[in-house]
Amino acid sequence: MSHCIAIADAAPGLNYVHKAAYTEPVPDFSVRISYVDHSMFLIQTPGGLDVITDFNGYIGAQDFVPDVVTMNHAHSTHWTARPDPRIPHVLRGWAEGPEGADHHLDLGEMLIRNVSTDIRQGFGGREADGNSIFIFEVEGLCIGHMGHLHHEPSEEDYAALGRLDVVMIAVDGGLTLPIDVVVRIMERLKSSVVIPMHWFGRGALERFLLAMSEEFRIERVGGSDLVVSLRDLPPQPTVMVLEPEFLPVFQE
Repeated sequence: MSHCIAIADAAPGLNYVHKAAYTEPVPDFSVRISYVDHSMFLIQTPGGLDVITDFNGYIGAQDFVPDVVTMNHAHSTHWTARPDPRIPHVLRGWAEGPEGADHHLDLGEMLIRNVSTDIRQGFGGREADGNSIFIFEVEGLCIGHMGHLHHEPSEEDYAALGRLDVVMIAVDGGLTLPIDVVVRIMERLKSSVVIPMHWFGRGALERFLLAMSEEFRIERVGGSDLVVSLRDLPPQPTVMVLEPEFLPVFQE
């Protein structure tokens, strides 16, 4: 059962730390989220699960093998045709049959599921179920990665998403969605923490922050990671700006 769908109310609170090494243990009842690059995040749990979102095949360290990777194929920077065979769970977010992608992976400590959305094709076409919004339910939190979202979710999509406490969303200004549409989605979801991703240069990011500043608090973390717990989510919806950075091991 998805507690993110069953429970409609967002709980208050957020606690974050700067530049925590990916090898350090995650505090109890918390989740560490590290912004690797582009739309790729590392999500880590107290029990030692490592999950990479929008995995493009390169994370810079051959000895680091995540437990799960999710992928979307709108662009090559969001997926790979040759994921490391050592990765136990590779979740593709696009349709591989008439029914589209349908994931419900229960790892005990974490439940991973998806909501399929369409993507644009060339010359105005549309590919049904070409993207997935992946939801990670862990430590009481509902964490959503919107992938390469090309249209506003439908009422059915919103219902399937349920409550999202933390959301990562592309704010490039048009390659995915226009800024005003992104803001409308965020105002609808009312997530406690919004993490902007997929921005190219500071211009699009700053336009997004300005547009969000009337309804959301803006917090510039100054690092690439934060630790989130259900009990410490901020009382006011907050945009948490992380700086993309390869995992610390990449710099050795």
